[in-house]
Amino acid sequence: MTRNEFAARLAQGPLLLDGATGSNLMKAGMPKGVCAETWILDHPQAILDLQRAYVAAGSQVLLAPTFTAGRIYLSQHGLEGELKELNRRLVALSREAAQGKAWVAGDMTTMGRADVPYETMLEYYHEQAQALAEAGVDLILCETLMGHDEAMAALEGCRMAAAELPVCCSFSVTADGMLYFGGSVYEAAPQVAEFGADAVGINCSVGPDQLESVVRALRESLTVSVIAKPNAGMPEIDDQGNAHYSMHAADFGRHMAALHRAGASILGGCCGTEPPYIAALKAAL
Repeated sequence: MTRNEFAARLAQGPLLLDGATGSNLMKAGMPKGVCAETWILDHPQAILDLQRAYVAAGSQVLLAPTFTAGRIYLSQHGLEGELKELNRRLVALSREAAQGKAWVAGDMTTMGRADVPYETMLEYYHEQAQALAEAGVDLILCETLMGHDEAMAALEGCRMAAAELPVCCSFSVTADGMLYFGGSVYEAAPQVAEFGADAVGINCSVGPDQLESVVRALRESLTVSVIAKPNAGMPEIDDQGNAHYSMHAADFGRHMAALHRAGASILGGCCGTEPPYIAALKAAL
């Protein structure tokens, strides 16, 4: 898909993403602390079932399970040499799940550290973006970004890999729009959009009920589409370290419809959301 084709689709109305992947794979049996990429490839039915359910619920874009398939994370498991092959196989699984009914997006994320030099971030993001482009993704979503510099490095790395591939950037923010590595999304988002992102927005962190003012402010400052992909409310952590989300699907859908009215046109769910949440979002719209 080209950037022009992506823009033409967005002009037709809201675009629905999928929901959470990691939390649902844990429910399907993925242990904590394992390499998610190799576990998925060893248990492909888990991701196929989940993503097919998202398509049935209304998702028009599936995020390939490549969230931590970059060098900074794969090196923790001694798998950095397999980056290209892992991304290729994971994208192929999502393509199989989509069955031609949804686009497949390559998924990249934060470095997780604020002290990584820009040149290193650019190298790492370019490496994964190149692998995703060669795997045949329709677009790339750089999500849960925590700082301005890593968003710029991710976007530049994607453009180096595939100049005409749509690239979206989504920040993880607090309820007042602050970034976790400093600064605010109100400052960072317009700069990333001006640098060439095809859509910019927010994901993770908090629930949709806390983000209406953030979305409205982004809509007023951006000339590109706004992304809203929040959690199913704020998590509560139990004694075993497990996160529990209290927002039910119907409430999630209702609050997401409010974010759409506030200006978000690319909508989906992050941590704690499941296929019924996407179905509720579709119904609410």
